[in-house]
Amino acid sequence: MKKSALLYVVLLLALIAAPFVGYPIFLMTCLCFALFASAFNLLIGYTGLLSFGHAMFFGFAAYVSAHAAKVWGLTPELAVLAGTLSATAIGIVTGWLAVRRQGIYFAMVTLALAQMVYFICVQAPFTYAEDGIQSVPRGKLLGLVDLSDDRVMYYFVLAVAVAGFALIHRTIHSPFGQVLKSIRENEARALSLGYNVDRYKLMAYVLSATLAGMAGASKALALGLATLTDVSWQMSGEVVLMTLLGGMGTILGPALGASVVITMQNYLADLGSWVTIIMGSTFVVCVLVFRRGIVGEIEHRLARKP
Repeated sequence: MKKSALLYVVLLLALIAAPFVGYPIFLMTCLCFALFASAFNLLIGYTGLLSFGHAMFFGFAAYVSAHAAKVWGLTPELAVLAGTLSATAIGIVTGWLAVRRQGIYFAMVTLALAQMVYFICVQAPFTYAEDGIQSVPRGKLLGLVDLSDDRVMYYFVLAVAVAGFALIHRTIHSPFGQVLKSIRENEARALSLGYNVDRYKLMAYVLSATLAGMAGASKALALGLATLTDVSWQMSGEVVLMTLLGGMGTILGPALGASVVITMQNYLADLGSWVTIIMGSTFVVCVLVFRRGIVGEIEHRLARKP
C-alpha cells in the first residue's frame, strides 16, 4: 500500500472515531469548510484561476438547502442535492461570463457576480434578509434514519465530505486534471497543443462551484441555519486564507487550513474583534515561514530528503 493511501485510511479512521472524543457540531463545521476550501483549491491550485466570489456558491446553496428542508419538507439528501444543483446552475452562468477573462480581471468579475448574488439574497423573500433561515430541520435520511442526533448527523456530513474529496482526488489524477495543470503552468502552450482552454476552465469552474455548493448545503443542515454571512465577500476572503494557509495546490492543505481557521474562530471567540487580528498575524507568519503553506512546505522538505 502506498504511503498516501495509508495516510488517507488513517485519517478516515480518525474521522470516524472523532465524534466520540470531540464536539460533533464543531467537527461538522470543520468538515464543511474543509470541503469548501478544497473545492476552491481545485480552481486556484490546479487551474490557476483566483476567484473572489466563491461564497456565492457556498451561501446560495445553503439558502436553497435550508429552504428545501424547512419549507418544502424534503428529506436531507434531497435538500443537499437541491442546494448543490443550485450552485451548479449559478456556476454555469457565472463561469460562462468569467472564464473569458484572465488574471485580476477574472478575480474582479467573480467578485462583482458574487455581490450581485449577495444582493439577490438580501432582497429575495425566501431568504428572510438579515434574519436568515433558522431552525432548519435535519429530517430523516432516506425517510428512515433520524439525523436529529448530532453524532448521526456527523456521519452524514462525513459521508458527503468523503464523497467530495474522492471526486477532487480523482479529478486531479485524471487526464482532465493534467490538462488543468498544464493550463495553470502555461495557458498559451496548452492552447497551442489544441486544447479548448476556455472549455476546460469552465468545466473546472463549474465543478468547483458544485463542490462548494455541496459544502454549503451540508453546513445549512448541520448547523440548522443559513445567513447572509455565508454569501458575503468576507466568506470569499476566508476561503482564500484557508487555502493559502494550508497549502495551495495540495490535496490535504486546504482542509488543514480550514480546520485551523475554524478552530481559532471557535476557541478564541471570547476575544471578540481580536480574533481577526490573531488570524491576520497567523497568516502573515505562515506566509513568511511557510511560503508554500503548511502542507506544501512539509511536502517540499520531505521531497528534498535523499
